[in-house]
Amino acid sequence: MTHAVSYVPGEPCWIESLQPDLEAAVAFYGPLFGWEFDDPTVLGYRVARLDGRPVAGVGQAPPMLDRGAWATYFLVDDLDTTVGLVGESGGTLLVGPVEGGDGERTALFADPSGAPFGVRAGSAPLAAGVLDAPGAWQMSALHTPDMAAAERFYATVFGWRLEMAPAGIGLWRLAGSTRRATHPTLPDDVVAVATGADPASGVPPHWAVNVQVSDTNAVARRVVELGGSLLMPPTDAPGFRNAVLADPSGGVLAVSQVIGS
Repeated sequence: MTHAVSYVPGEPCWIESLQPDLEAAVAFYGPLFGWEFDDPTVLGYRVARLDGRPVAGVGQAPPMLDRGAWATYFLVDDLDTTVGLVGESGGTLLVGPVEGGDGERTALFADPSGAPFGVRAGSAPLAAGVLDAPGAWQMSALHTPDMAAAERFYATVFGWRLEMAPAGIGLWRLAGSTRRATHPTLPDDVVAVATGADPASGVPPHWAVNVQVSDTNAVARRVVELGGSLLMPPTDAPGFRNAVLADPSGGVLAVSQVIGS
């Protein structure tokens, strides 16, 4: 479990659920994960907390989204520089830059394959205050049809190095990171993972978000009780028991129980 969290530039730092109905999302995710929510901002944004620490956000979905969606944000030193790097590397600016409170700036991009992601910059950007604990963010995973193109893009924009592990899983490593992923076999500087996506599957390239849970079976039952659905029932994988859910608006989220926890 990571309680005292700090981030270096290039690291994933925040997850956010973009929703057409913010209050419906709060009513779903609050009891599902034990999250408490801050009062809404002027724009309705809600910060979810676990034991008082920020763990995720719920914001208004832009018009381009007709359903809920989860986004992963990465920390950068200078957002304008990142805008330039993304464009030069074949990516696309989708939203922003947006000016926030305390000098924070954010933007949403798509990588060359079309997988959306966000970026945050500023002296005090919104960031997850707890990781790798039940009810908190565990890891994000890029699903891409072109691993080589993704490797070039994310190396240029964030300074990542891709290392292929068994079963075709890619490990995104960032020098200087102390992310310390839950799985004991992973190096400390792994900040995210990647897997190949079959274009014929109909699933678009995306960054999947994974939340750790203490009991995948119990969470799977609760999802249905709260009006969501299961896209993948609880399934065992080396070291984890995983499931994939959809919230009532169609937002997809993975959950994992660390086996033996």
